[in-house]
Parts: sequence; C-alpha cells; structure tokens
Amino acid sequence: MDRNIPKLVTIFGGSGFVGNHLVQLLARKGYRIRVAVRRPDLAGDVRMFGSVGQVVPVQANLRNEASVQRALAGADIVINLVGIGHQAGKQTFEAVHVGGAETVARAAKAAGVTTLVHMSALGVDKAARVSVYAASKLKGEEAVLAAFPQAVIIRPSLMFGQADGFFNLMGAMARILPVMPLISGKTLFQPVYVGDVAEAMAKAAEGAVKTGRIYELGGPDVESHRKLMERILREAGRNPMLVSVPSGLMKFMAALLGILPFKPLITPDQVELLGVDNVVSEEARKEKRTLAAFDIAPTGMDEILPTYMWRFRRHGEFDRDGGSPVIPT
Repeated sequence: MDRNIPKLVTIFGGSGFVGNHLVQLLARKGYRIRVAVRRPDLAGDVRMFGSVGQVVPVQANLRNEASVQRALAGADIVINLVGIGHQAGKQTFEAVHVGGAETVARAAKAAGVTTLVHMSALGVDKAARVSVYAASKLKGEEAVLAAFPQAVIIRPSLMFGQADGFFNLMGAMARILPVMPLISGKTLFQPVYVGDVAEAMAKAAEGAVKTGRIYELGGPDVESHRKLMERILREAGRNPMLVSVPSGLMKFMAALLGILPFKPLITPDQVELLGVDNVVSEEARKEKRTLAAFDIAPTGMDEILPTYMWRFRRHGEFDRDGGSPVIPT
C-alpha cells in the first residue's frame, strides 16, 4: 500500500450528533472517511466537513452483515456510533446494540482492521438491572470485546452541545409549558461536552490510549436532576414550575404516550434510567479510564450552554446580561 495515501476510517452512524463532530476532527487530520448510514441520501451534509471526495456517505445497516462488510472493506479504522433511544419495528435494542455491534466487530476483525472504537453509554453496568436499553448496551460491549479484544469502548455521560437532544428538548418544553415534570430529582448526572467526546474518540482511533479497555467520560460538573433542570431554566430564561412526579405514574403515562404514532418524548425504560446515577465510577477514576487518559481537560456547561440555550429566551440572543447578545463560539 502507498504510504502517502491517508488512512481510511469507516464511521457507522457518522451523520449524527457525535458523528458530525468526529468527522470534522478526523477530516482536519487528513483521514479519508466513509460515513456508513442507513440512508446516505439524507447524509449529504457530511461531505462539507472535508475536501472534495474526502468524506463519502455509504449505505450500511447493522442488521445486514453484507452491507457492513462492504462499508468497512479496506478500512484501517472502524468506529461504531450507532445507538437508538427507543425501539420501533425491526430497530430493537437487541438487534442494534447487541447484534449490530457484534456484526461490526466480527466484520472488522475478519477484514484485518487495526483499530475499533465502540461508543456505549455511561452507567450501563449499574442500570442494566432495571433498563432494557442499558442491558442491551452492556451486552453489546461484551459482544464487541469477545469478537475484537483490542477494541476501545467509550462510555459518555449525558452529552451537551449545539444539536444535543436533551438540553434543547428541555429548553423547548420550558418555552411552552407552565409546568414541567421532575421524575427523579435526586439522581446524579455528570454531563459531558460532545466536543470532548469526539476528541477522545479521535485520539482512541489514533492509538493514544490502551486498547481492550472501557473508558468512562464525564464532565467537570456533577449535578442532581433537579439542579440540572434548574440550570436549564436559568439558561432558557424561563420559569415553569418543576413538579415532582412519581416514577410509577410517569411510566404509566409514558406507556400511554407510546401508543401514539410518533416518536415518544419519554419511554417507560427511560423513566427507569432516570432513577440511576449517571456518573463516572470511582474505579474508572482510580484506573485513569476517564478523559484524563486522553489528556483532555473536561469542558464545563457554563462555557457551552450559553452559546445555544439563548434561543429559548423570549428575546433570543438579546435577552441575556442586560441585553448583550450572546455570540456562539
């Protein structure tokens, strides 16, 4: 192989929240990138992250082994970011988080891929006893390491950033609702900036950390669910009442909403997840299986949330600090 040809990276699920950040990082480093997604016709925007022909969307479905093999053929590095928050049709937790993850790992090993990075989720080991989602993620990790022992597993906490799913959703709800439910106010969270997660994954792809290990990524702030919601309301400049709702009642309501023909705001399984602390473990800190392993100083919410949560204020960017506009960085 010509040593002057840049290495090829296949990123499964590379058009999503984390993927967009990661593709940009790797493109700037000069890698050739295949963004493997189910609908490449909807992922054309990723091309703009690199030079002409550097970033190419390709079709792949983790439930179809042949498509996975085609997507990673000739790749030096494979990264799997695919995950789902709720089940629908054939897209089940078992099919995607377990079967799909194992398919990618086995195909990567058979193809002679040198590096595999797999994204899981923080706290799945603790939440597996109550959550089907967490149990599937944990089982997926085990399947990946069994098929590809040198894989690097990344477990990020709740992520924040310009296009995140949680903080933007809560901000949008705060803008229209007079009352917001608080399900498990005492549960602890350690939100992590998506840019830090992407940087850690890029470094893992380049061999900067020990392989065959599980890394837990959390930010510098540990806050209860109530404190986190109060922070969101401050950033959004809104003041709906936070009302504690018993988890049993919320699960019942979520189950009823799940009957409706659209993506649910919350599922009974996610209600269970909200009752389990989502923080970096003491073992991971002692063994330096955190952002410290990547030499990354975690970015705090105070630095990032103001750059996009202003959009939920009554007067947008001019409704903060006495009328001074907030300029996103």
